[in-house]
Amino acid sequence: MVMGGTVSKVVRFDDEEEFLEEMKATMEVLDELSMKYGGARVIEGLILWDSIAVRDDEDVKVFRIGQFQFVRGALKLDIEPLMKLERFMDEMESKRDELSVEDIRYFVDIMNEALGEERVYYDAYDLGLDRNEAYMIINLRALQYLDHVVDVEDREAFEWALNTLMKYL
Repeated sequence: MVMGGTVSKVVRFDDEEEFLEEMKATMEVLDELSMKYGGARVIEGLILWDSIAVRDDEDVKVFRIGQFQFVRGALKLDIEPLMKLERFMDEMESKRDELSVEDIRYFVDIMNEALGEERVYYDAYDLGLDRNEAYMIINLRALQYLDHVVDVEDREAFEWALNTLMKYL
């Protein structure tokens, strides 16, 4: 759900690794400035074309294809559903370079069928994303607030983060 003062946008990139590095650095700078100056988060959400979510017994964990091994230990699921998920995730990871959003959607559907309930989500398909695209939610009020309160010592970092963000918008 998009809140008042926010804008959502599908962004495209040519180099996925460069995009991820720049967005990580941009988010770190903006989050640090928001904490320092008492503002809200500027980038409220970022869904990549290959982001998948799994609902366990506690909450929802979001990760990218190829990162299941890092999330697996944090999932609070019985061993049987966990093993089923791992088998499908391994198969998707082995085909990652050829996967389309339609392929991922298919895998998510068969995972939920194998689990007997909807525990795996793939919002990127519903958002109309394709490979090398992301869905970004930006809090414009928080961005404007920072623009007005950031002092001289932090202005260069803020402007770098803003320019990097604008590169993709």
